[in-house]
Amino acid sequence: MPKYPGLNKILVIGSGPIIIGQGCEFDYSGTQACKALREEGCEIVLLNSNPASVMTDSSMADATYIVPMTLETLKKIILKERPDAVLPTLGGQTALNLSIELFKSGILATHGIRLIGASVEAIEKAENRKLFREAMKLIGLDTPLGYTASNIQDVLLIEKKLKFPIIVRTSFTLGGHGSGIATTSAELYNMCQYLFSVCDFMKIELEESLLGWKEFEMEAIRDCADNCIIVCSLENVDPMGVHTGDSITVAPALTLCNKQYQKMRQATFSVLREIGVNTGGANVQFAVHPETGRMVVIEMNPRVSRSSALASKATGYPIAKIATQLALGYTLDELDNMLTAEKIPASFEPSIDYVVTKLPCFNFEKFPHCDGILTTTMQSTGEVIGIGRNFQESLQKALCSMEKNFSGLSLKITLRGNALEKISKSYHDRLFYIAESFRQGLTINEVYQKTRIDRWFLEQIFELIYLEKFIINTDFSNISKEKWIGLKRQGFSDRYLAELLQCDESIIRKKRKALGIFPVYKRVDSCAAEFSARSACLYSTYEEECEALPTENKKILIIGSGPNRIGQGLEFDYASVHAAIASRECGYETIMVNSNPETVSTDYDIVDRLYLEPLTLEHILNIIDVEKPTGVITHFGGQTALNLVSELYKANVPLLGTSANAIDRCENRDLFQKIVTQLGLLQPENFCIHHIDEWHRYAEKIQYPVIIRPSYLLSGSSMQIIKNKEEYLAYANLLENDKKYFPVLVERFLENAIEVEIDGICDGKDVFIPGVIEQLEPAGIHSGDSVCCFPAHTLPDTVQQKIIQKATQLARHCEIRGLFNAQFVIQKEQIFIIEINPRSSRTIPFLSKALGISLPQIATRCILGLSLREQGYFRPIKTHYFSIKIPVFPFDRLGGEKVLGPEMRSTGEQMRIKKDITSLRSGSIDSIGYDFISLQQMERCVK
Repeated sequence: MPKYPGLNKILVIGSGPIIIGQGCEFDYSGTQACKALREEGCEIVLLNSNPASVMTDSSMADATYIVPMTLETLKKIILKERPDAVLPTLGGQTALNLSIELFKSGILATHGIRLIGASVEAIEKAENRKLFREAMKLIGLDTPLGYTASNIQDVLLIEKKLKFPIIVRTSFTLGGHGSGIATTSAELYNMCQYLFSVCDFMKIELEESLLGWKEFEMEAIRDCADNCIIVCSLENVDPMGVHTGDSITVAPALTLCNKQYQKMRQATFSVLREIGVNTGGANVQFAVHPETGRMVVIEMNPRVSRSSALASKATGYPIAKIATQLALGYTLDELDNMLTAEKIPASFEPSIDYVVTKLPCFNFEKFPHCDGILTTTMQSTGEVIGIGRNFQESLQKALCSMEKNFSGLSLKITLRGNALEKISKSYHDRLFYIAESFRQGLTINEVYQKTRIDRWFLEQIFELIYLEKFIINTDFSNISKEKWIGLKRQGFSDRYLAELLQCDESIIRKKRKALGIFPVYKRVDSCAAEFSARSACLYSTYEEECEALPTENKKILIIGSGPNRIGQGLEFDYASVHAAIASRECGYETIMVNSNPETVSTDYDIVDRLYLEPLTLEHILNIIDVEKPTGVITHFGGQTALNLVSELYKANVPLLGTSANAIDRCENRDLFQKIVTQLGLLQPENFCIHHIDEWHRYAEKIQYPVIIRPSYLLSGSSMQIIKNKEEYLAYANLLENDKKYFPVLVERFLENAIEVEIDGICDGKDVFIPGVIEQLEPAGIHSGDSVCCFPAHTLPDTVQQKIIQKATQLARHCEIRGLFNAQFVIQKEQIFIIEINPRSSRTIPFLSKALGISLPQIATRCILGLSLREQGYFRPIKTHYFSIKIPVFPFDRLGGEKVLGPEMRSTGEQMRIKKDITSLRSGSIDSIGYDFISLQQMERCVK
């Protein structure tokens, strides 16, 4: 059927700032939605307060409002823009909850505006746990025994009807927020009392415990003609009790027999029909008792979800795009599934012949008070995937992708505490303790009794540990080629083998290549190789046929930023996407390497070829061997990509942008200190410590307070303000086993100072610095955690000019080519240089939105040989507005003191635009307000 008539102008609601439970997967889905609407000729109005998102680029919509995500702003947008419909199903729980408020306000009915993607009735029935339970009963599906409590008296009565442990849940929440497991009456009372106290109108669901049950998810789509498909089945390796976002997850489900799968598939379709999902994607979660086989429906999301991003990248099926088209009135049989050479309709149910493993990533090291135990409330900040022909290969590739210095189920992981005790609870690193338990001689059944992880998965891990012993006791000079290939097919990285054999990774790589053992690349394919795939997405494995099909064209390989984590998040994915766009416009084929399934950079239509691979030296070099790119850009992948530069340089990889030597001079604290002295610039009084043995030599000479700045760090990791000798010596213990941070700069801490930063571009000759970003918080608070303002609003023009001059001098002397970020501290009119980062920074998207230009694209063109003057950028830009970046923090989930310091702790940010902020420094953030203006209108003012 054709598109619904009268849908010409669509208001899309985004998800707002990145928070735990609602991450960059909604940047991916929202961006796909905007592209799909554009293809249908719709005019797009967008609400999203997140400046780091590709979705909020001005090219994505006709009117983009980067304003607070509130009912009031939605009403203003509707009155100003008069859209025909509102699409809320691509913006996570934030968008869904706002759409309910919008409907109840009556403004939709008053102005004849449709809600598309999901009806209010469907949202209410799916999100209200009591209504959902009743709906499931109507269609004969089992749900956990549960009761609704409106007050603490209800809780005390319900407690008598359920056995402990009792699961506490709330409706209309995000990432399991507010949920928990009560094992005693006191825990139940305290948990519920808190929930009632934070929301007067909240109703709480108390449910029977399903702890230890197996958990599955079905990612499904239904259209208005009742065509239903399962896009992907997902299985959580961790049993019930761990939030799905925090669980190790595999696709497809690996321990379901066909009878169980078909039962779950039909139940999913029944759920979609009863709830009323008929215009897009939905996610249904099931629990299965491991002994009896009893199956219950846990919940469903009537929208594109976190799991949708994983399912979409796992199968190559563009869920968000299809969901948007269905919301406009199309049916599945009218749409193309995009990924085969033959025309296959989107109603063709995907099938995959490989295994995808998702591992969650945590930042507990930044919150030392956290015990690291996983519960029903989500705590992870991001995720990675590994793709292989079997579970073992995909698991070990995912481990290599985690940016935690893992090489697989490595022996070199530092384990704290008794392994048997650790596997009894769902610690975030339990996987390594399970491996250690097998090393210590525990049986599969003993580990199963402690973890309730399905025995099949435990058998796979047990076999890997058994192979460890084989490798350690084997003379690899005589090992057969077939056995070596077998180990590679089970995911053993070169580095893992080197650790087991106690040799250098380069030796393993050299021997492997001498035997002619190289990976091949297969396409991510929704048709299980039944048809010729045209997917741009590839993964490595050790088989015969390679499907990469590299061309002889000139091409650029871009190294992405890996998993979302505090300090390196969506901002670097934004820069990588724009680098790909600029490279393509300059006439190059584009190749992306990344391991993050949530992002726009790993979407199906961003680059010519996408490698979903770990960002390690082995995997990058393997891809370069196959593709033979004209050049490799590490500039936009944050510290992850930058840390690869030295080894890539040694391997004679054609690196573009700032040279390896120049990067080292900027990142190495000792070398940078010498540059500052040479240029006659000011740094706070400091000295360098090159080895832990030197630490005690300076203990008596220091004037406190000081700030410790290690080298090659991300998001202020391990930075600390030290107030006395005792703290100084205690810090030494932290660094004793971490040589990667040396040399370490010990610097006099400047109190009562103002911190500023600049983002600039150098083409090797000229330097373009748009202006100065001023931090609201005093020096000592990490810049990523500070409210900041562009342009600077309290500094005299003369001071700003001096800052720009010093940054220009540094960029030229350091021979930077591309983007750079420099940070300064101002105390008593003196300007001190803190550091310079020779790469893209986390403020680049914010500044790009504030200026109405793409700084990563300008930088990419410079890297590829087009000068700043040729592009027309060689002087600061005068803006008629102030742009304000406001961080958001995970304290509501990870707890702890809300005290900020030199180590970054925020997960995301939001942006506001103001014409006048004279009282910003003295006023609270909530009183800043905003000017109701679209990004496109602001850009016209800037230009």
